[in-house]
Amino acid sequence: MTQSAPLAITMGDASGIGPEIVAKTLAKAGEGTVVFGSYVVLENIVHRLGLELTVRRIAGPEEARSEPRSIEVVEATQIIAPPPLGSVSAISGQASFDAIVAAVAAAKAGKVSGIVTAPINKEAMASAGIRYPGHTEILADYGGAKRVAMMLANDDIRTVLVTIHTSLRKAIDQADFDAQMSAIRLANEGGKALGIAAPRIAVAGLNPHAGEGGLFGDEEIQIIRPAIEAARAEGIDASGPWPGDTVYMQARKGRFDVVVAQYHDQGLIPVKYLGLEKGVNITLGLPFVRTSPDHGTAFDIAGRGIAHTGSLETALAYARRLVATQIKTKEGVV
Repeated sequence: MTQSAPLAITMGDASGIGPEIVAKTLAKAGEGTVVFGSYVVLENIVHRLGLELTVRRIAGPEEARSEPRSIEVVEATQIIAPPPLGSVSAISGQASFDAIVAAVAAAKAGKVSGIVTAPINKEAMASAGIRYPGHTEILADYGGAKRVAMMLANDDIRTVLVTIHTSLRKAIDQADFDAQMSAIRLANEGGKALGIAAPRIAVAGLNPHAGEGGLFGDEEIQIIRPAIEAARAEGIDASGPWPGDTVYMQARKGRFDVVVAQYHDQGLIPVKYLGLEKGVNITLGLPFVRTSPDHGTAFDIAGRGIAHTGSLETALAYARRLVATQIKTKEGVV
């Protein structure tokens, strides 16, 4: 069995760098992909940047020819003229949302093998009346997933978040036993999906020094350690809770395969510090593969032709790797 359905790439916010990095990435390696978004926006950015690419409008992924140096666009939204670059736009917010929803529908129908999403802007979506805090929540809702988790990965470390887009105050309340178990299980599944037979999962503590035996908080004793023990009883190689300020150094040295972080910044700062150009976001728990670059819309440089494509290229490579692993698993190869 080979990958027959193409990968979907969503255009991202049309006022940001999404269309630019999509076009430049597909100029290098666009075979086996279709873009969900706006033909008008993609055609405009290709012309603006002087790229030697053909932009072709198609009705659906099944019409994709996968020809070199071409972008095949499934018209997922209605844009008459390209919106202004470099600023928040309700038109761009709506268009980015429309592209995600259309790509998810195609993935659920088996018309695409996975989804790679270009950056969106939460303020732009809010200005269009769309009340989602980010990609992950949209994908979970429209994808029909009961529980999802973000895995951020680069060449050195991988991390899965217990809580995602919420205030730190709320994150502490949400990091309960069930959330711990879900994150540890998804971290284990994510590691296996990346080809690690028995992932070593390190669970970070919530408090400084992982609570220092209860001196700085008892969440580690009351919640996190029992979840680790329960996960180990299920056969998962989980350990901890480890101090959040040193666990990533240990993972980078090869001691752990995946670190479970308790809240957004605890997990994302180490990954992003090592370089946005190689960071990738993988959504675990969905019924289809989804990856994205680990950066935002960069309004300040939109349309100038200087946006780096490294993170999107890495996200595309990860998506292809995950799809290939799924195919091999179905065939009984792994």
